[in-house]
Amino acid sequence: MKRKKKHEEHVDEAWLLPYADILTLLLALFIVLFAASEVDSKKFQAISSSFNSELQGGTGILDQEAPVESLDPSTTAKLNEDLPSGESEEEILAAKDQQELEDFQTKIEAYIDEKGLSPRLQTEMTVKGLMITIKEGVLFESGSADIIGGSQTIADEISNLLVSDPPRMIFIEGHTDNIPAGTKEYPTNWELSSARAINFMKILLENDKLDPEKFSATGYSEYHPIATNDTPEGRTENRRVEVLISPYEKETEE
Repeated sequence: MKRKKKHEEHVDEAWLLPYADILTLLLALFIVLFAASEVDSKKFQAISSSFNSELQGGTGILDQEAPVESLDPSTTAKLNEDLPSGESEEEILAAKDQQELEDFQTKIEAYIDEKGLSPRLQTEMTVKGLMITIKEGVLFESGSADIIGGSQTIADEISNLLVSDPPRMIFIEGHTDNIPAGTKEYPTNWELSSARAINFMKILLENDKLDPEKFSATGYSEYHPIATNDTPEGRTENRRVEVLISPYEKETEE
């Protein structure tokens, strides 16, 4: 009579449970370490305290704060005062710069209304800065780059409106329509548009409160139209001088 073979005892697998727990904790540890590299020291410390609490006490590697460069207390207080929560210093400066440009626009618009110069003078906030557009007839006669006698006062008042502290970059741009100037003095529209920009800039710089180093003048001829050159009305729109007041941030990029 054959004896029945004894069933082999199963291997005790109870050790797998704590092993799996250890692997889970290690994975969580690496995730926390990775996340901590992208949060500030206060959030890092909070994560550390919470994680060590789950491990039931003890001093772990998460108790060590990431090295942070120390700041002078007065500097820290100033930064906390100047920087609203969630905004960087660059964002604050950009917002302040934008507000100053909007204040410029408000003053210039008030001047335009007071003198009844609309729509011959217009302002527009663009991605490049605050643009003042001066239509033909305000400063120059058709085909001429000589300032009209009565426009000297307007140019002087505009120069006062451009004063800022610190001074901003100011770009004067001359534009024409597509009808050739064809005069001895201005053979092409390049000469005419450039002369208009330069002559207007020279009058502005008679104001000694403006810094000549911050000014430039450019002639664009007929190649930057804002309206069609196929109609008299469109050509009138294209004959203009533009004054661009640049943001400070744009100056630092150039």
